[in-house]
Amino acid sequence: MSFKKLLPIVVLLVALSLVLSACAAPASQPTVVSEGDADTSEDVIEPVASDLSGDVIVDGSSTVYPITVAVAEEFATVAPEVRVSVGLSGTGGGFKKFCPGETDISDASRPIKDSEKELCAENNVEFVEFVVALDGLTVMVNPENDWVTSLSAEQLGQILGASSTITKWSDIDPSYPEEEILFFIPDPDSGTRDYMTEIVEEAVGDEDLRQDENTTFSSDDNVLLDGIANEKYAFGFFGFAYYVGNQDEVRAVPIVNAEGNAVLPSDETVQNGTYNPLSRPLFIYVNTQSLSEKPQVAGFVNYFFSENGGPAIMSDVGYSMPPIGTYESNLEKLLGYVK
Repeated sequence: MSFKKLLPIVVLLVALSLVLSACAAPASQPTVVSEGDADTSEDVIEPVASDLSGDVIVDGSSTVYPITVAVAEEFATVAPEVRVSVGLSGTGGGFKKFCPGETDISDASRPIKDSEKELCAENNVEFVEFVVALDGLTVMVNPENDWVTSLSAEQLGQILGASSTITKWSDIDPSYPEEEILFFIPDPDSGTRDYMTEIVEEAVGDEDLRQDENTTFSSDDNVLLDGIANEKYAFGFFGFAYYVGNQDEVRAVPIVNAEGNAVLPSDETVQNGTYNPLSRPLFIYVNTQSLSEKPQVAGFVNYFFSENGGPAIMSDVGYSMPPIGTYESNLEKLLGYVK
């Protein structure tokens, strides 16, 4: 399923009212307990036990990385004996480790591909998908760039497509400087790149992004950020969180949406869908064997979707919470895999 088809499904999720049955579990596992005399009749997930220990290995998307790291830092306050290791090798790079069973959790800025599902199946790795946030893929230029006021999806395709003949700013608009554009683009393992490739393909038909001598590739958004911040004629894109934390170093370009309005990414515009077509869901994929056999993994995922996990840190790291009911649904789904 494409990103553009998937996003409306995510955005249109309605609030879910969950009634979860009380169940018993080992002391070190997250358990479901009834609130009893509380104002609501809903059951809730009990906080993780402090006696959890062991490793939780995470790798994947550099876009999801700040979310997982922030949750891991908070999780350490309630489960100090659990070591959560979070890498950032890109969405594709993460699945290359996850599908052979090398990691417990894979951060992803796009849905898992069929080829990756096949690799997981070959290695008998079963997984469960969770939506964790909404992101606005952000198009960036240097702060000294005062000539670009907005760009459309079609212009993005013309600029970034593999068949693009645009090499100078003046190739986009004669009024722009006649200077070479320096491109900073996520590498082929990046889910962010995959998402932009889909936008480009729909706009101009190109199935890949440009690869020329003026283009720098990296799976680390910090490398892309530094390049754009230090080059006046730079152009690139990455997740919204890296812009939020560096607004003095780079400038976001408003994107013309389907209604013809130039819109900047923000928590509000991503949530209400006006920042289109560059809004997208973000995911974590969890090995179901890890959930059932490693209490620390189940505890971490449970904490991720608890009140003190994702909801507590999301705005601080620059992303939007998914629609109401998503995390409740995630917790209900999680219970099906925890012994």
